[in-house]
Amino acid sequence: MRQPDFYRNKNAWKLILFIFALLIGAGTLWYTETFLKDLRKEEEKSVKIWAHALKVFMTGTATGDLSIYGIIMQENNTIPIIMTDGDGNVITYRNLDSSKTRNPDYIKNLIPVMAEENEPIEVEFAAGKKNIIYYQESILLKKLRIYPFVLLGVIGVFVGIAYAAFSSARRTEQDRVWSGMAKETAHQIGTPLSSLMGWIELLRVQGADEDALSEMSKDVDRLETITSRFSKIGSVPQLELLDIITEIEDSLDYLRRRTSNKIDIRFKAPDTEIVIPINRQLFSWVIENLIRNAIDAIEGPGYIQVTVVEAGRNVRIEVEDSGKGLTRNQFKAIFRPGYTTKTRGWGLGLSLARRIIEDYHNGQIFVLRSEPGVGTTFRLSLPISKE
Repeated sequence: MRQPDFYRNKNAWKLILFIFALLIGAGTLWYTETFLKDLRKEEEKSVKIWAHALKVFMTGTATGDLSIYGIIMQENNTIPIIMTDGDGNVITYRNLDSSKTRNPDYIKNLIPVMAEENEPIEVEFAAGKKNIIYYQESILLKKLRIYPFVLLGVIGVFVGIAYAAFSSARRTEQDRVWSGMAKETAHQIGTPLSSLMGWIELLRVQGADEDALSEMSKDVDRLETITSRFSKIGSVPQLELLDIITEIEDSLDYLRRRTSNKIDIRFKAPDTEIVIPINRQLFSWVIENLIRNAIDAIEGPGYIQVTVVEAGRNVRIEVEDSGKGLTRNQFKAIFRPGYTTKTRGWGLGLSLARRIIEDYHNGQIFVLRSEPGVGTTFRLSLPISKE
């Protein structure tokens, strides 16, 4: 199984960018946490200075002007503090939510929370009396703790938007290139195709073998269908109500005549018509692509089973082969543009098949089951009605 260098490199770059983003995020969180630890230590020092100033101010043990201690006490405008006496009665508090402090239970319930967050500070006075100071992180510290996550989230959103915009622009550019190439190919095929039709008529007039001419005519009709398919790429195809069983039978009949007798192509479908909206040229291309892929996957004798069943409002088409099978991680990869398990080809068949089924016919196409060495089954699901 071969995977192009393009996808290996693409996946490698995705992994590198993902690891790089993780390193940036981890580095940001580590730096912020280190910074917050230092800030918490500074806040702890501030509370201790505030407690010391309170002790000095209350006891009057300092010499000189006591107003400096009062200023220190008043300057704490950010760190939430609750001070109680030795019996647990609240004496004062600072920097708490004023709307919540009206409820006495709020302060009592906040004390054990503060004690859990930081070790309380005891302030001893004369005659063995003491006050206990409880405190917690300042509002600024809490905001800084959330900041790196907000920053990483904003960066992630912008990266996601940029990646989506880049991918959309790249897909649009690729679509234009493929559309232009397809239309030019259809134009180039037109001239020799007209010439072949003329030569067939000339051979018929000259009495050439009719069976051979009939097969040549079928091939010319097939070339016309292919030209029509290429010309429709890049534009919205028109859907018409057709019997899907007849359409699949026509494609299988054409392929049987051009496939080795060692491969048995089987078809199982209801006896009644199943009319659904499809585009004949594009839908037949999907069926042929699946059959040709199955033929390429079969090494030696084998079989291809195509089954059609109605399932509620949908019709299911399963293409089963006895080929070499797929691994689980290839179930989705095979639908990527450029991915191929063959030694030749551009890897566009299943990618275009998915676009035709999902974008143009509002259906689904996926690998139903597969096992290496046993075979693969694809399932197509198409709505029966236009709605």
